[in-house]
Amino acid sequence: MNLFLQSPVVVAHELDQRIRLQCRILKNRDLDPDYVEARLESIDGVQVVRVNTLAGSVVVHYDGRNGTRDLIISRLIAMQGKPSNGPGKIKNLHSELSLIFRGGLTLSLLLYPPIFRAPLAFLLAIPVIAEGISTLWNRGIKVEVLDASAVLFSLARRDYFTAASIVFLLSLGEYLEELSENRTTGLLKSLLKPQVETIWIEVDGQELALPIGEAHIGDHVICGPGELIPLDGVVISGEASVNTASITGESVPVHVMPGMEVLSGSVVEDGRIIFSASRVGTDTAMARISTFLENSLRYQSESQKQSDELADKLVPVTFGLGLGLLAVTRDLTKAAAVLTVDYSCAIMLANPVTVRVAMYTAAKQGVLLKGSQAMDSLSRIDTLVFDKTGTLTKGRLMVTDIHGFSPFTDNDLLCLAAGAEEHYSHPVAAAVLAAARERNLTLPPTSQVDFIVAHGVSAYIDGKNVLVGSRHFIEEDERIDCSMVAGEVAALQRDGKSILYVACEERLAGIIGLRDELRPEASAVIRELKLTGITKIAILTGDAELTAKALAAQLPMVDEVHWELKPEDKARIVKELQQQGRRVGFIGDGVNDAPALVSADVGICLPGGADLAKESAQVILLRDDLRCLLAGRIIALRGQQTIKHSFVAAVGLNSTFLLLASFGLIQPVASALLHNLSTVGILGYAGLRGKKTPELKIPEPTLRELP
Repeated sequence: MNLFLQSPVVVAHELDQRIRLQCRILKNRDLDPDYVEARLESIDGVQVVRVNTLAGSVVVHYDGRNGTRDLIISRLIAMQGKPSNGPGKIKNLHSELSLIFRGGLTLSLLLYPPIFRAPLAFLLAIPVIAEGISTLWNRGIKVEVLDASAVLFSLARRDYFTAASIVFLLSLGEYLEELSENRTTGLLKSLLKPQVETIWIEVDGQELALPIGEAHIGDHVICGPGELIPLDGVVISGEASVNTASITGESVPVHVMPGMEVLSGSVVEDGRIIFSASRVGTDTAMARISTFLENSLRYQSESQKQSDELADKLVPVTFGLGLGLLAVTRDLTKAAAVLTVDYSCAIMLANPVTVRVAMYTAAKQGVLLKGSQAMDSLSRIDTLVFDKTGTLTKGRLMVTDIHGFSPFTDNDLLCLAAGAEEHYSHPVAAAVLAAARERNLTLPPTSQVDFIVAHGVSAYIDGKNVLVGSRHFIEEDERIDCSMVAGEVAALQRDGKSILYVACEERLAGIIGLRDELRPEASAVIRELKLTGITKIAILTGDAELTAKALAAQLPMVDEVHWELKPEDKARIVKELQQQGRRVGFIGDGVNDAPALVSADVGICLPGGADLAKESAQVILLRDDLRCLLAGRIIALRGQQTIKHSFVAAVGLNSTFLLLASFGLIQPVASALLHNLSTVGILGYAGLRGKKTPELKIPEPTLRELP
């Protein structure tokens, strides 16, 4: 015991592949044991983890390796002292053996002589009564107090079989509820794929094994058939068929070749590749997804908190009714029957079960929900605001027109623009560089490159200052006259093309026209989103008015279009919509979208979005397909509907049982049995309904159901 007080983690018992640890953090009332289990089960080599909060211990089944054992202990130690903001629930280790033992003792009461029945019933009832007294003293009138009172009333009537039966049914109900919740939590935890411990890298033509913790950006990592890709990177040699289902939800393997990106957590099904690591440690895709999922097990949404608060308020109502009935009728049987009926179990458990199954289903459909609050928010929005470039459009711009002004030829103009944009990661830059490569142009050396977010680029080429960007940047910010190209610009914009302005030494050098195609699924997805209750669709873009309106003409379901916007303008429009009483979702993918993503009720980011955009968003699409957004919306709506159905069923059924018990129409044992069966049934409904895959009725390309 002294050792436990000195050390945060103590080995209480150990076998070859099983270890029981005592840990002070497990007695923290604010900690969710499911979060602890998820953290430990994400360790490679760990099979099953079970927490017992009452004993302050955790049992771990693992592969028996010393490295795995040390990692389990070190991860538990690392949790010490961290803030705990979870739902803070009690979790026991109920087993089939203990249930059979209790059931056997209960039945034996019918056979034993009366002199043995009282001691045996009291022995079985002691844990329930003790827990009720402890709960009343520390937390007030909760469900444990109801259970203890029902058992005490039965003992007072000398109805020992009923008292023992209630204890057994309580244990059976807790076991079945725990089994149901463990399965749904297990679905979510199954997405926390373990990282590999060792990777193979190529150094000077030789293959070397390296602990994954020592990997660096730029390492050449080797992956063969059946191996988990441990890091994010870009393929530099070889080809392979890669299964990305655990990351993107896409069931069809992706063929990768040099130049293509690979994500950690994917599995090489066939072939062999060598890739250059671009992200390591906590920056990898799998590490980030794991963090989001772990946090989803740790924090409650507002609706879940409200459900818990309501459930807590209903417990004193039942308790008061039971005591009131006893005072009026002097009938201990009726009072005990009433006290075995509890609203809180089904109400409190249905919400997390529904949320976790919904998050699992959403992840399999290519939508990552960052916790239960994200699901709540996605289901409640009535307005959806789209950033245009890369969101409603493919984000793969193509140069269509080049107009250079004397003394600059078209090729000179393209060289200036490509030279300035060469190191800028943006669809416009990629399009300009691609056009320069197609013409086999040699790019000039650049210096003093300065990126102005959502405006443009300033650079020095051959000692001359070159500016590339929007008209707002060139004409309004830099005071360079652009009036001479008004005719050409108007013609390009009428065709729905974006305009890139290029200036050199404080005079306009020319303009470049670019076109970005609308996503083929965009129109159908917007139409279907409106059918789910989205009443307003808005598009925000930095493009000129004519270009923006040309795009909107292709999307008749869009209600508003705003053009020539700065990043702060997007956030301002989102706040204006919120001030009108709307719940707003914003979907974007760029650094300039971060303010709007944070301001919205729910921010949604595409998979290719900038890191800042992904951090700011609450929902991340794992596939570059807007149909994932529609699937996520349907799953979120279904989840909220399931929570409501479960609440109505819990209140309706338990109210019926309460009424029957009050009139003496059912005995305490029947009351306890009906209550537990209804709770398990409601949890089963919540779990099964949430696993159903949404059907998406979208025309060409037809997609009846996401893979």
